[in-house]
Amino acid sequence: MAHSHDHGHEGHSHGISADADRSKLRIALALIVGFMAVEVVVGIVANSLALLSDAAHMLTDAGAIALALVAIRLARRPAAGSMTFGWKRAGILSAQFNGATLLVLGLLIVFEGVRRIIDPPAVEGGVVLAVAILGIFVNLAATWTLSRANRESLNVEGAFQHILTDLAAFVFTAIAGFVILTTGFDQADGIASLIVAAIMLHASYGLLRESGRVFLEAAPRGVDPDRIGVAMAAVPGVEEVHDLHVWEVTSGFPALSAHVLVGPDDDCHAIRLALEHDIHERFGIDHTTLQVDHHRPAELLQVELPSDSRR
Repeated sequence: MAHSHDHGHEGHSHGISADADRSKLRIALALIVGFMAVEVVVGIVANSLALLSDAAHMLTDAGAIALALVAIRLARRPAAGSMTFGWKRAGILSAQFNGATLLVLGLLIVFEGVRRIIDPPAVEGGVVLAVAILGIFVNLAATWTLSRANRESLNVEGAFQHILTDLAAFVFTAIAGFVILTTGFDQADGIASLIVAAIMLHASYGLLRESGRVFLEAAPRGVDPDRIGVAMAAVPGVEEVHDLHVWEVTSGFPALSAHVLVGPDDDCHAIRLALEHDIHERFGIDHTTLQVDHHRPAELLQVELPSDSRR
């Protein structure tokens, strides 16, 4: 006899959905978009690649936050039709898109930054310094706002990391502006842009790696499937556990499925409930699908040999 169980998950919190968190994202988006427009204009006027690379990074910040907002809206849709998990992976798609955007922009800035180090144009150091200092304050406000949101969702955490790395980029841009203003060393702009690109590439790697793990259905970080299998096998009455799979539907939504064999005379319903409770308490996994069967040892087939073959 086979028994399966699947926890309902409509009431679980698998991402950010509260209106308060959405408002925090909107505030951060308004700060980023407003300052990005200023930075593009000033970067062109001051002929600063560092400022323009910061603006490009802020564009990806704005995209990350906007996609996070869209993903939150999609994730709230109930499962229906062929979308048996709903749209819960929309946030993972958002994170992967943002990671790819950061990668492309980072590589473009590396190319232009090297060119500017070799052949540096004249840069208005004072303007760069003033805008970078203003950018530090804007990004501090946006970072503080998002730090108070629920960052369990990978795309929201990605948006936060975007802004955090942009804050560091503004610090290096301010240093470059100060160096140019005080020494006339125009190559500092190109050097600062390379540092900004390195920060972007690092953030890109993190987003692509983590979103890729979800799409490849790897076990959540910090969860050891072998340890779970050993713990399940140790539950009284369990004789064998196989076809064990642990993955994430989306950020903060781990799931588990397994085939469990119990003794011929054991209560498979009670054992299933004990397994679910143990998996929840020890590993924090609520969404489980367990097929529980009675173990029946294979009977030996006895073959009677013909009397002629015994000679």
